[in-house]
Amino acid sequence: MINTQLPHISLWERLVNPLVIVCNLLLITLLSGSAFDGYYLVLAIIVFFISSHIFEGMNFLRSLRKAHLAAQAQSILISWVIVASIIVFLGYATQLSSQYSRDIILLWLVITPIVLFIAHVAIRSALPKITQLTDTQQSVVIAGVNELGLQLARKLKEESYLGMEVEGFFDDRSLERINGAGGSIKLQGRIDDLPEYVRTHRINIIYIALPMSSRPHIMKLIDDLYDTTASIYFVLDIFVFNLIQPRVDAIKGIPVVAICESPFCGLNGAVKTVSDFILASIILVLISPLMLLIALGVKLSSSGPVLFKQRRYGLNGEEIRVYKFRSMTVCEDGPSIVQATKDDARITNFGAFLRKTSLDELPQFINVLLGDMSIVGPRPHAVAHNEMYRKYIRGYMLRHKVKPGITGWAQVHGLRGETETVDKMKARIDYDLDYLRNWSLSLDVWIIIKTVFVIFRQPAAY
Repeated sequence: MINTQLPHISLWERLVNPLVIVCNLLLITLLSGSAFDGYYLVLAIIVFFISSHIFEGMNFLRSLRKAHLAAQAQSILISWVIVASIIVFLGYATQLSSQYSRDIILLWLVITPIVLFIAHVAIRSALPKITQLTDTQQSVVIAGVNELGLQLARKLKEESYLGMEVEGFFDDRSLERINGAGGSIKLQGRIDDLPEYVRTHRINIIYIALPMSSRPHIMKLIDDLYDTTASIYFVLDIFVFNLIQPRVDAIKGIPVVAICESPFCGLNGAVKTVSDFILASIILVLISPLMLLIALGVKLSSSGPVLFKQRRYGLNGEEIRVYKFRSMTVCEDGPSIVQATKDDARITNFGAFLRKTSLDELPQFINVLLGDMSIVGPRPHAVAHNEMYRKYIRGYMLRHKVKPGITGWAQVHGLRGETETVDKMKARIDYDLDYLRNWSLSLDVWIIIKTVFVIFRQPAAY
């Protein structure tokens, strides 16, 4: 989603997790009788910036109010495991771990997720009351009674911690002409009446939710509002699009709005690439004996090559060669490819076992090291299937804005194996696009964890 919060709220959401984590480290150190010396200060600074980035995508102050307690705990735990793993790795890599008390660090690592959970639940409960007690409620009016304006009003009401009260709407249509509005809309007047209302009622914030086609009207309204002290926000009418990672940016002072973008831009891309390389390297070292045994089994079970290479679409639709252990008697890679089906005669006996357990996918960790794939991402389809389905499924090719993955959001939701209908493929694509919209490092970790369990209880792969 586009971050439409007020700057001080956005800053608060980003700081709350690092502050809780650092304060917890300080408290544990002091209670243990140790001095919070320069080494602990360095650790606090490092963990502050790392946790700020890792926890940023979680939007805790909003999501905690809506999610079940188990989901809240899961999000906090996964994010903290990522932060803790980075800290431990840096400690051993720089050989600074010997400068810290093992008991203090261990206690800090164990207690922090519990403290975070308690802190966020407490904040969730306390913020509305704090807003009322401090009388920091800000008055808001919205120009434009349309779906965009109504949606904004609903969000402001739901997010009570923002401390904003919608005083009403302004629109040139009468209430009777506003379809579906009914009597619940507080229509305060026409657009031209808005500046005077703002002046006389001391309105703090104005949201202009008029369509872009009303540019002359908007410009006149803004000119008239310059005679007030209210903050003015223009709500971009871009939600008619199927947004992928939308954000507002600027090029030499010229504002631009991203409608469809990869989640792996800038720092996110670096984090994704580095984590993929490190994890793939470690995994390949650990599974190399298993891969040798599988290669021997493939060679002894049927004639043909050990590895099956097939053309797939990778990042930005570029062709890549994806490696798999051969599980069939054929190695199809032409313009027309028949998907494997249940009891397919082309699948070898050993190949059936490999496909059932997804062990045939292990060579794709080599693709990750080569930079063609990621550990988590939309599963790559054969070129022939891409060319067929892109004609029938809207937004199909958007999944190629990121590297394909060994496992993905669709696969852990049971969408593995044959997709014999367009509807089944569309369901898979819907999950792929959902992954692009909501990516975070903690989501990747959760998908990896779920993949381990799904492999052994999901019968869809054959």
